Amino acid sequence: MNIKVVRGNPTPEELAAALAVVRARAAAAPEPSGAEEPRPAWSDPARIAGRRLPQPSPTAWTRTYWPG
Repeated sequence: MNIKVVRGNPTPEELAAALAVVRARAAAAPEPSGAEEPRPAWSDPARIAGRRLPQPSPTAWTRTYWPG
């Protein structure tokens, strides 16, 4: 990790305080896990795409969003 002062001229004490805050925040951050949590079934696109779509007819619009 590289930190660069882009404006101003901090004293060594100010720089040490700023770095202490950055390191404390980095240590408190949760580490990413390798495995993702499984998504709930209701958000799975295959749940909707797996069913047969209504066939075109004059009343097909009534069955568009209802479970069949």
